[in-house]
Amino acid sequence: MPIELHDPVVALMREVARDVVMPRYQNLRAEEISEKAVDDFVTIADKESEIRLAEGLSRILPEAGVIGEEACAANPAILDRAGEGLNWIIDPIDGTGNFAAGRAPFGIMIALADAGTTLAGWILDPLTGRLCHATLGTGSHIDGERVQARESGDPLPVAALAVYFMTPEERADIQQRSSGQFALVDIPRCAAEQYPRLVLGQNDISVFARTLPWDHAAGTLFLNEAGGCCQRLDGSPYRIGDLRRGLLGASSPRLWDLAAEKLFR
Repeated sequence: MPIELHDPVVALMREVARDVVMPRYQNLRAEEISEKAVDDFVTIADKESEIRLAEGLSRILPEAGVIGEEACAANPAILDRAGEGLNWIIDPIDGTGNFAAGRAPFGIMIALADAGTTLAGWILDPLTGRLCHATLGTGSHIDGERVQARESGDPLPVAALAVYFMTPEERADIQQRSSGQFALVDIPRCAAEQYPRLVLGQNDISVFARTLPWDHAAGTLFLNEAGGCCQRLDGSPYRIGDLRRGLLGASSPRLWDLAAEKLFR
């Protein structure tokens, strides 16, 4: 089923990027940006993008529910059914803080999940047009070309650690554990960019504290289907509807094991 959905989903994403997202890029008024929580932004483009995506996806597969980031912000009870049945998962603009500030990266992320298992995922970069896509059991692709995750090959594994949703104690612990073990780099504050970096050999390790489905459903499938490894800190798979904190991604299973041992054991 997801293979037949690919072309209409991609067409919808590109249409929304062209007609809704990009006209607002570097063109937002102050009153069109607000904070849902501290350092958690939403813009008029997020809201308009989600409406268009939800309407379009409902036409493509009417039997699936829709779970969108902004809808859940308005009604958190929607998230309670994320792991039940067939659902579209929508992040209308991932990296909204970047988008609101008029800088890259940001992206549109869509996943299709059934009973907590992600069946397919799409990640579109509206600025470059790059499309990352994966379907369960059939591998990962970038712009139609099959891709295999690769390590950076650097002397120390390159680690991008998203610590801003951690407690001060957790942050101090992981920073101490990573010292001298990994080459630390800035995070893009955008999962739609972070997951491709792990596949493309730019980063080796990523740690995420917050694991909401719209941020990670498409990316975890993309990384795993490319031969990388993204799992919970205890080694269990990421499943939609499981709202535990903590997720570790790596460009190879070998580096996942290394990072888990150094950072969390």
